[in-house]
Amino acid sequence: MAFDSLSEKLQNVFKNLRSKGRLTEDDVKAALKEVKMALLEADVNFKVVKQFTKSVQERAIGSDVMNGLNPGQMVIKIVNEEMIKLMGSETTELSLKPGSAISIIMMAGLQGAGKTTTTAKIAGKLKQKGKKPLLVACDVYRPAAIEQLQINGEKQGVEVFSMGDKNKPVDIAKAAIEHAEKNGCNVVILDTAGRLHVDEEMMAELVDIKSNVDVTQTILVVDAMTGQDAVNVASMFDEKVGIDGVVLTKLDGDTRGGAALSIRAVTGKPILYVGMGEKLSDLEQFYPDRMASRILGMGDVLTLIEKAEAEFDADKAKDMERKLKKAEFGFDDYLESMNQMKKMGGISSILSMMPGIGSAQLSQIEGAIDEKQMARIEGIIYSMTPKERSNPSILNPSRKRRIAAGAGVDISEVNRLVKQFEQTRKMMKQMPGMFGGKKKGGFGALSKMKLPFS
Repeated sequence: MAFDSLSEKLQNVFKNLRSKGRLTEDDVKAALKEVKMALLEADVNFKVVKQFTKSVQERAIGSDVMNGLNPGQMVIKIVNEEMIKLMGSETTELSLKPGSAISIIMMAGLQGAGKTTTTAKIAGKLKQKGKKPLLVACDVYRPAAIEQLQINGEKQGVEVFSMGDKNKPVDIAKAAIEHAEKNGCNVVILDTAGRLHVDEEMMAELVDIKSNVDVTQTILVVDAMTGQDAVNVASMFDEKVGIDGVVLTKLDGDTRGGAALSIRAVTGKPILYVGMGEKLSDLEQFYPDRMASRILGMGDVLTLIEKAEAEFDADKAKDMERKLKKAEFGFDDYLESMNQMKKMGGISSILSMMPGIGSAQLSQIEGAIDEKQMARIEGIIYSMTPKERSNPSILNPSRKRRIAAGAGVDISEVNRLVKQFEQTRKMMKQMPGMFGGKKKGGFGALSKMKLPFS
């Protein structure tokens, strides 16, 4: 995740604070100096860092904290609260008109920020909520922009309105709204043109669309990997066009993540979504409290539970639990558990949300369980007969040799998989009890997570 380096540095600062029984004013100031450096290195806006550390210091050097039973823990609590405040405190939803009234969302951003992909993902999210969105191809300049939107729209099962690249974007927008009215669409999402940098022509075009079309929300898509530039771009777009919210993409990349901590404070505009990967489920609603929790190394169990509940079929989960109890869990179920984990973004995505798992531990696990290894496991299982998959106990040496030859692997890999499978089966038998399977909406949802590794 973008904040790995920042998270590690902050956790080290907190570790030092916790180790001290009593805190002096100098201890707090020294710790905050390190926090300040860590935030600046993460590319957080200088003015934002200055105000943030000042607010924390004012609250931390109070008698309640300094003379409290656990002053180190209190300072961490203050840092967490101030970080949530910095990112906007409340979660902001995309604002839409009620009922069948048509909401018009204008998407804006520079080229390469992931605007077209994000636009289609937002349409997919709205479709899941029962809306009938219409994607509109208003980028008439970039080669293949229209085709890219059509491909992404198809992935989400959302209609794309296009008039080719010979019409003015404002005319396309007007025609799309007429089409939406005739076809019962209640959200029209305009995918406008991006350019390599902010220029007058692009801004004039966006202003022209807003002047001629009743835009409900203008959403800016910015690339987290550009750091402080993302904040500057947001400020310029807001000043020239007016924006209502921001989507921060590529937060899963090797970035410093400062934009997430600066945008709200600098522009006053909320972050609506963050892009953490390629899939629809990787466009996450932005929760300031959950993001602060991730940055401070406290995990994000709520998002993990929501992902589990969104991706897992309740009937399948019950069926798997029944099979486990009756020792009927076979390799087909093992494959199904691997697919479930892929839907949630893979093992690293799941573990990054677990409390107490740092980037060093995460990289160790990722090294042990890479994508190629997963593909080899699938190859071995698909080389088994249906009977072998449903009844692994019949896998004798000659059957294993045949499977290894079919999968193109050494027999030792087949033996290792069978051993792992047995260990996983034992571990999973204990999991429902471990997580309290009946508890609705709490850790009970995690009992559905069948992890295909030992």
